Amino acid sequence: MDLVEVAPNAEPPVCKVLDFGKYMYKKKKKEKEAKKKQHTVQVKELRFRPNTDDHDLNFKTRHARGFLEDGDKVKATVQFRGRDMLYTDRGKELLLDLAEELNDVSEIETKPNMEGRRMIMMLAPTGKGGS
Repeated sequence: MDLVEVAPNAEPPVCKVLDFGKYMYKKKKKEKEAKKKQHTVQVKELRFRPNTDDHDLNFKTRHARGFLEDGDKVKATVQFRGRDMLYTDRGKELLLDLAEELNDVSEIETKPNMEGRRMIMMLAPTGKGGS
């Protein structure tokens, strides 16, 4: 049995008589359990082209739905190359269609905007875990 200072910042400091090894084991176990429950939000990126086919769009939409349901953010990017820059309206339409498909599990964090030759939109999950 040991005299262990449990709360040194309290006024007056709190001490207990207990088995120090057992106390440290339980403390580490509790910290490990708390760390396991935490979820760090990651940003997953989906890349499209202005002429992306419907099947490919549906496939990527399913993946985006999974990411959002897991609580991760989705960065949807439309890459314009060469003469594709003439069709930025198609890219914006594509991103807004994606947002419409996923509006039950996400909300638009940043609206579609051009950054160089890319149009980028961020989607964030709604609620806890997207549900």
